[in-house]
Amino acid sequence: MPLWTIHHTPGIFTGEEKHRLASRITDHYEKIGLPRFYVVALFHEIQPEDMYFGGEPTPAGVRITIDHIARHNVDQESRRRTAQWVNGMLRPHLEEKAGLHWEFSVDETSEDLWMINGLVPPPGGSDVERQWAKDNAVSPY
Repeated sequence: MPLWTIHHTPGIFTGEEKHRLASRITDHYEKIGLPRFYVVALFHEIQPEDMYFGGEPTPAGVRITIDHIARHNVDQESRRRTAQWVNGMLRPHLEEKAGLHWEFSVDETSEDLWMINGLVPPPGGSDVERQWAKDNAVSPY
């Protein structure tokens, strides 16, 4: 499961922009074989007096944490590609906003600590995972 937690100050994203970004994120993961329902994007609006960068309140800021559970990068080069992909996905949504401070990080969490609807997800790339992706739903296996 990729979990994107997006903290932002007011006015950064409209409802439509949130939907477009969440869809774009999901489309990418689907292309690499993940079921769409694995992808979660959470938008949390934070007041400027509750978001600090460098010890100062931030009038326009975005901080994104991405948790990868279903797939992990195998080496430094793949981690760099992932960071560049995330950067490229976010830039069109964020770079044109004047005075915006934005950053992200990606964590890789053990899939041993992950369940969906009480089930351990099937191994990545397995026939069962492909069936889940086709059905876009969890099913016992």
